[in-house]
Amino acid sequence: MSSLSELRLRVSESTDLTPTVRRFVLRDPGGSLLPAHEPGAHIVVTTPAGHKRSYSLVDPGGARPREYGVCVRRDSGGRGGSVSMHDDVAVGSELVVSAPVNRFPLEPSPRYLFIAGGIGITPIRAMVRRLRGDGRTGVRLVYLTRSAEETPFLREFDGPEDTVHHSADHGLLDLWSYLAVPDDDVRIYCCGPAALVRAVRTLTAHWRMSRIHMEEFATGHPGMSLPFTAIWAPDGRRVDVPAHLSLLAALRRDGVRVDSSCEAGVCGTCRLSVLDGEVEHRDSVSTGRERVSSVVACVSRARSAEIVVGPFEGEEPA
Repeated sequence: MSSLSELRLRVSESTDLTPTVRRFVLRDPGGSLLPAHEPGAHIVVTTPAGHKRSYSLVDPGGARPREYGVCVRRDSGGRGGSVSMHDDVAVGSELVVSAPVNRFPLEPSPRYLFIAGGIGITPIRAMVRRLRGDGRTGVRLVYLTRSAEETPFLREFDGPEDTVHHSADHGLLDLWSYLAVPDDDVRIYCCGPAALVRAVRTLTAHWRMSRIHMEEFATGHPGMSLPFTAIWAPDGRRVDVPAHLSLLAALRRDGVRVDSSCEAGVCGTCRLSVLDGEVEHRDSVSTGRERVSSVVACVSRARSAEIVVGPFEGEEPA
């Protein structure tokens, strides 16, 4: 291993779970144990083509894991990261990855309702396996996919508390029957595409906010994007951010170096401090406190005509 924050791991297994989803198992080449992780954690993988992408760990983890498992859905219309993982990675390939980070932790609760959409099953699987492996009851899963053929881990979820719904066969599932009655003894965890996350947010507006936990697997935001000006505090340069560019892309265009990883608002690597101006938060990772003083530059924008930003002064994302 190269350091505590960066690991060089070897692909020990590569398995197609569906026509578009492949599972990779990563181990230390020397057989060493890996840094601990808990359900909900992700690692940042540097693909052979140089992309940095965040992938949830699909197994429950623990204190001394011997391997990390990730699932990658091939997106031929994306920015190349998933294509590189599918086309350039094979058993025996070595990849540089970050140590695990958990921004979607599993909190204690008497009961749980998990709602997963498509590849959003990856962190949810780890949580469900941990809880059921510990003998917990009251762990309910609603798993939404397009078809059985496109459902990773389909055979794992056939118990009495599992609902697996295929929209191509049965249309969209009405989630209201699961969410109509708020219950402070239940925590809801939802992970999936933006449309699913928005729907669950709407349908749980009458629930206590602390009982709802979301992670969105999507890029961009459905709302209107207006141009604004970003002022880079360290040197005062003014950066025009047009409607078609993200704050991250505009800063880089004008020579400001900002680290990033997922570029989808789910990892927080590109977080910047906000010194003045009003932010329109479009990410799915920021806490209430972080929303007051920072912005995730890859997806979020300014509500005000100008915003003053600088390097993030706080815990550095991994």
